[in-house]
Amino acid sequence: MPSESLTLAAAQVEPVYHDMAGTLDKTCRYIEQAGRDGADVVVFPETYFPGYPYWRGSVSIPRWTDLMVDLQKNSLHADDEAIEILGETVAEADLTLVLGTNEISDRQGSETLYNSLFYFDSTGELVGRHRKLMPTHEERAIWGRGDPSSLATYETDVGRLGGLICYENHMTLSKAALTAMGEEIHAAVWPGFWEQHGHPGDKTRAETSDAVDTCDIYPAMREYAFETQSFVASCSAYMDDAVPDGFSEAELGFNVAAGGSMLINPAGIVKAGPLVGEEGLLTAEFRDDERRATKAYFDAMGHYTRWDAVSLSISDATLAPSQPREPGKNAVAGDGSLSAAQAQAVAEEYDVPIEVVEAVADELAD
Repeated sequence: MPSESLTLAAAQVEPVYHDMAGTLDKTCRYIEQAGRDGADVVVFPETYFPGYPYWRGSVSIPRWTDLMVDLQKNSLHADDEAIEILGETVAEADLTLVLGTNEISDRQGSETLYNSLFYFDSTGELVGRHRKLMPTHEERAIWGRGDPSSLATYETDVGRLGGLICYENHMTLSKAALTAMGEEIHAAVWPGFWEQHGHPGDKTRAETSDAVDTCDIYPAMREYAFETQSFVASCSAYMDDAVPDGFSEAELGFNVAAGGSMLINPAGIVKAGPLVGEEGLLTAEFRDDERRATKAYFDAMGHYTRWDAVSLSISDATLAPSQPREPGKNAVAGDGSLSAAQAQAVAEEYDVPIEVVEAVADELAD
């Protein structure tokens, strides 16, 4: 008989900044700890591997280029040996892992970075990746945009799991898409926790949990849980006051890594956190009846939905630099008009003068 409860964990862990080997070792240790603590699902923060680029917007273009190259060298690739090591650790811990990472493109010829979530099932297999659809503000100089097809959910031992990255958790239609896919457990990852001073463009690192009064993450995560009736593991990045090797404090001008992780039930009740100002592994146990009880009042995929009034179109496209030509298709002229070869083929097929075919094509083009 399936379990009627689950334990979620948020690994509010400081990476070994810009260091793949050091971050990998620390990641494995915390996965092992989550397994010992009985976690069914453990989530690591946004681009935890090997750290969020808090230097964005704070360095010169030459320095930015050097840091981008360094980040590329220390980011994860789907075929890295690190993926195998992580998978073995996950399987031994017998849990599901959602890992926030800088991901190096696996498209031949590309070195583009993506802001990604890697999903490992309890057997240790990398079962899926989500790439942030729209990097926020200056992030667009760091990461490429993710494919629509990466907006997906995955079946786990304790329920259907999905995830979104940072401000994606504010995107109404993306949230609706995951809900429509049957999401039951939601992984939300963030680069920290902050105080807003009037608007999102004016924020500073949170000093205490009093930041819940202005930080958009706190109400957003509670609302996400309630409106989708899902269990939410919101995991935020943490870094201590020490400046990482190779950096100056001034270069990390966007450092908002105060933590702020939370675990929330489907009624929007925070059961653990927010954990601010320290590293830690946050855990909480939930009962399936917490979800059922909320759905009894408000079922986003059932009696409280009017698909005839409002519906959603979801793309599963994967973007590519080229498309294969369909067999038997002739080349089209560069301006999109009918080529001479195509016109001749149509004329012969329908036994009409080629001038008639060209005249009809010109008329349609106009």
